[in-house]
Amino acid sequence: MPDEISAIVERYRRFAVVEAPGRSDLYAAWASRVAEDPAVQRVLVRLPGMRRQPPLVFAVSRLLGSGDVDAEAWSAWLLENADAVVAECLARSVQTNEPLRCAALLPALSLVDGPIALLEIGASAGLCLYPDRYSYVFTSRDDEVRLDPDDGPSPVVLHCSVRGERMPRVRMPEVVWRAGIDLNPLDVRESRDVDWLAGLVWPGEVGRAERIRAAAGIAAADPPLLRSGDALALLAEVAVQAPADATLVVSTPGVLAHIPRAIRGEVIAAARAAGRWLTIDDPALHDGWRGGIPIGWADGFAVALDGEITAAADPLGRWWEWRPGSETNAP
Repeated sequence: MPDEISAIVERYRRFAVVEAPGRSDLYAAWASRVAEDPAVQRVLVRLPGMRRQPPLVFAVSRLLGSGDVDAEAWSAWLLENADAVVAECLARSVQTNEPLRCAALLPALSLVDGPIALLEIGASAGLCLYPDRYSYVFTSRDDEVRLDPDDGPSPVVLHCSVRGERMPRVRMPEVVWRAGIDLNPLDVRESRDVDWLAGLVWPGEVGRAERIRAAAGIAAADPPLLRSGDALALLAEVAVQAPADATLVVSTPGVLAHIPRAIRGEVIAAARAAGRWLTIDDPALHDGWRGGIPIGWADGFAVALDGEITAAADPLGRWWEWRPGSETNAP
């Protein structure tokens, strides 16, 4: 027990000092309170490690009615509602489903000949399965590129800043089939699931919750095929349902970090065996890159098609930079 308490203190202190600043002052304050309050720590120690992450505990608190109150009021609320928070954290998981990631992936997806069948591993509610239904605005210091769906501007407009001198070369993909696999898929037709997705947005992140709700509305009008279960067990079974005359693209945006390292390579191999593989990951996360793990990487995640790195991007799609041919360490 003392070791677990120490782990909680360390995790929340790091979150308060390193992860939350610049994104959410409120979450930074709540995390600092956890690191200092033994009573709150005794509540969180009732949860297993993967169910006591700060974003999960804080989002559950807000879902259950804590409000965006100061740290002292939040800790008092948590102690009064400890059983409900523990039960909800055991039933929930962090399922970031940011449609803005489509902006970071679109330049690589534009390299794939259509029509496209899109299959996402770790799809959550499937909001990243609709790259053809969103509008895009790529903006650099000197230029701007806008791309709209064939039937006109979308209610979801994804703004992405471009770094470097080269603008992305993009075209609207022709997606004729879309499916996802997730351990706990969310249903965009259920208001509680949409509320949960919006509630995972950190206080202070302006515009994200509204974008998620708008994207959920698009998905709800034409829901994707979503299967619940393990990707390795289901990938081949779901992939064969794609239209035979479409190019199957298996995407893994941001999910590989949540898959145990021991089987991460197997998931990558299965994705590549099924079709084209599209991903955005921390370069050090795996060795599935063509040529090996990049060295001397500046910042951002690597965007790649079939393991070939084409660009760097913000993990959630806020910026993009053409960065092909990065120096690598051969495996």
